[in-house]
Amino acid sequence: MCGDTEDPYDARQWDTREDCEVRQILDRIADKWSLLVIALLERRTMRFTELRREVDGISQRMLARTLRHLERDGLVSRTVHPTVPPRVDYALTEMGSTLHLTIQTLVTWTEEHQSRIATARDTYDRRAAAEHEQAEREAAGREALARQVSLRS
Repeated sequence: MCGDTEDPYDARQWDTREDCEVRQILDRIADKWSLLVIALLERRTMRFTELRREVDGISQRMLARTLRHLERDGLVSRTVHPTVPPRVDYALTEMGSTLHLTIQTLVTWTEEHQSRIATARDTYDRRAAAEHEQAEREAAGREALARQVSLRS
């Protein structure tokens, strides 16, 4: 716990300080690459090249970094097979599988609310555009008034 609150679910405990464990873990598991890797590994054990092929847009470096972080956090296991060339398999740990259930709940919530979110975004974008246009008209009016005043002076 990073915050000094009595409520066990107080968002202030998700402190942004670097030494906040809760914040660090949330940052790690909520990034887009980690979510995708966890979802893919829930289905089956995979090799690095299989993961890279399945995770669209991820670089080799970013995938290696993501897997290393997930392994360090105990969410993914890495098994090296002594073959030539070496074969490395990645799998979710038991703890990683429990996290996948939580991720699936979030995905389900997103699917259920995506149309409402799209409507809210559209409403917001239209309102923001109208406010921007209004601000531009007001600024143009002020500029015109300032020019008239300066021409009269």
